[in-house]
Formats: sequence, structure tokens, C-alpha cells
Amino acid sequence: MALDPASPVDRPADASALSLGPLSGVLGYHIAQASVTTGDLFERHIGHPLGLRKVEYSLLMLILANGPLAPKRLAKALALSAPNLTMLLDRLQVRGLLWRERSQVDRRSQNVVLTEEGERVARASADAASTMELALFDRLSRAEHAMLIELLRKVAAR
Repeated sequence: MALDPASPVDRPADASALSLGPLSGVLGYHIAQASVTTGDLFERHIGHPLGLRKVEYSLLMLILANGPLAPKRLAKALALSAPNLTMLLDRLQVRGLLWRERSQVDRRSQNVVLTEEGERVARASADAASTMELALFDRLSRAEHAMLIELLRKVAAR
């Protein structure tokens, strides 16, 4: 899809701003720009106050929502390799946020379980995320927010 450099869509509204040129139609560029904003919000509401990285937060939310989970399922949901997931689980286990237990269904495998502290941090994170998302409603209506999530799910489908 070629973009017309003379198109009004490609021209900045502010004369001092740069023209995006071909970037104006590149989805990845706009996702990266939005990621800067959402990343800053995450750090302010969750990262710094609770000492969590985004992937750690996501892992805690998945276990909070689903209960004990096999590492393989967590790795798939988070798009992590087994070695990277192991390092992540080790880090959170050292912090006392989770532990591994033998599966009651298949004693050869393990499940990842939140500790009491892990559940406390996960619930505090979920509460902070609600506040964080409210900050985005200054930019998006609730319907736009829901639509954007739906569209990003389509883009991220694996």
C-alpha cells in the first residue's frame, strides 16, 4: 500500500512537527508509539510501586484469574521460551510470590501457584491496573477502548 506524500493524512497538523511519510500507514510504528504511553502508565501505577515488570505482572494476573497453571501453558500465553519462563518463575519464587507444586492430575508435572504474598501483590496490581486504565479514558471512549483491545487481539493472534 503506497502512501501519497501529499496526502493530508500524511501531513502533520502542527507545522513544526515532522511528517511521518510512509510511517503514517505502518501499524507497527503506531503500536510502538502507543506502547511508550502505556509503558509509562504501567511504570507509574504498577512497575515502580509494586516492583513488577510487565511480564511479571502478566504472569501474576494469569495465575490469579486461572488458579494453578502448568508452566507450559504460561509460556504459551506469554509467548516465552521455556528457559525464559524458568528464569521468570525463579525470580518470582525468590521474591516469595509463587511456588511450584506437583500436579494432582499428573504427578510428573508441576503447577505454578501464588503464595499469600503473591496473591496480595496480584490483587494490588489488578486494582492499580483499573486506575491505570482510567487514565486512558481521557483519550479513548469506553467503546473505542474495547474496540482497540479487540483489534489488537486480532493482530496478536498466534
